[in-house]
Amino acid sequence: MYAILDIETTGGQFNEEGITEIAIYKFDGHEVVDQFISLVNPEIPIQPFVAKLTGINNAMLSSAPKFFEVAKRIIEITSDCIIVAHNASFDYRILRTEFRRLGYNFESKTLCTVELAKKLIPEQPSYSLGKLVRSLGIPIADRHRASGDAIATTKLFKILLEKDLEKTILKDFVKFEIEKGISPKLQDLVNQMPSKTGVYYIHNEGGHLIYIGKSLNIRKRVNQHFTGITTKSKRIQAEVFTITYEETGSELIALLKESEEVKINRPRHNRSQKKSFFPFAIYVEKDSNGYLNINLGKADGRKKEITSFASLQEGKNALFKFTAKYHLCQKLTGLYQTKKECFQYKIKECDGACIGEITPEIYNLRVQQFISENSFENKSMILLDRGRNVNERSAILIENGIYKGYAYYDLNYQITNIEILNKILIPMQHNRDVKNIIQQYIRKSKSLKIHHF
Repeated sequence: MYAILDIETTGGQFNEEGITEIAIYKFDGHEVVDQFISLVNPEIPIQPFVAKLTGINNAMLSSAPKFFEVAKRIIEITSDCIIVAHNASFDYRILRTEFRRLGYNFESKTLCTVELAKKLIPEQPSYSLGKLVRSLGIPIADRHRASGDAIATTKLFKILLEKDLEKTILKDFVKFEIEKGISPKLQDLVNQMPSKTGVYYIHNEGGHLIYIGKSLNIRKRVNQHFTGITTKSKRIQAEVFTITYEETGSELIALLKESEEVKINRPRHNRSQKKSFFPFAIYVEKDSNGYLNINLGKADGRKKEITSFASLQEGKNALFKFTAKYHLCQKLTGLYQTKKECFQYKIKECDGACIGEITPEIYNLRVQQFISENSFENKSMILLDRGRNVNERSAILIENGIYKGYAYYDLNYQITNIEILNKILIPMQHNRDVKNIIQQYIRKSKSLKIHHF
């Protein structure tokens, strides 16, 4: 758990400030599960410039609870949490100072969103909370009030968690959790998982990632690991200590995150990423008569592929459909139709007669249409898909045929403004696997919307 907080103070000399307002949002990495917001009577005057900045004045605080009256609630909501704040050293120092005045030693692990942002969102003109969240398209209300700043910090922290592809924050959190107690039972771990789409991370007792997976139903997939009898399942069952997860909403983002993060973190129970998931591909070559031939075969890095497939049968099935959709000659696809295949796909065996009746130029236009619609080379587009909740959508950015990454957005101007989109984007590496994951998803998805620009 994380306790994301913001504190407003009276101002004044170092370590003599008093708290005027505090807001704490208890965040489980996915959503806010508890919150505490209160004005606090500091029992000392507010500096005039602070009152002007925050809008909090001495009269407002005269009937507010004193710190000792809210101290117990603060301890309860921050217990077993990592404290997260924008410029955490300030908020943590103020909190410890107030507790010290009560004779209590308040201690907690902290994370600073300023330092995290400098690492994960580099080259920003400013890392002040107001300017940073505005540059990311995050709406902020009640600036310089504890609740407004704390909820903006929560939204910022969600973006930073997504951008942390090396899972540094997650690994530190798991180590913190491990220090708290003994490992839960396997059934307890299953019950903690959501029945939603996303990526899950299996950690051992040292906090290290030993497996990364994705699923349309995380709970169901984790249960399969724990009831499986394969060698890999048994090893995972023996080594697992805890599991974390990230909901993605979009199946495509789950597929892309898994591919990227397995390559980065190299968990020992994931299969090697050296071999491609797509060993078969479609190529186009011109024959001696000037006709473009479409061929399905083993992937060959020396050739320019149109799209690729996880298996030969998948490629063959797709090629039959392409042949029918684009009115292509089966004799020029390299397909050999058996009677069984002809019956299965409800087609007549092609005798190639159409080639003698149509010029290469006209026929090749059909092939070019097939290439254009099934390859995003040199294309710039945004793929719009489901978000993690009903108010959110996801966007996958492709520029000039290169996959750039993905983002979540609540407001349309966050994706129509390419400058803001690039700032909230979780950057990803472009490679053959992700290109083919995207192409395969576009082929099969009925909900995906494509915006060309």
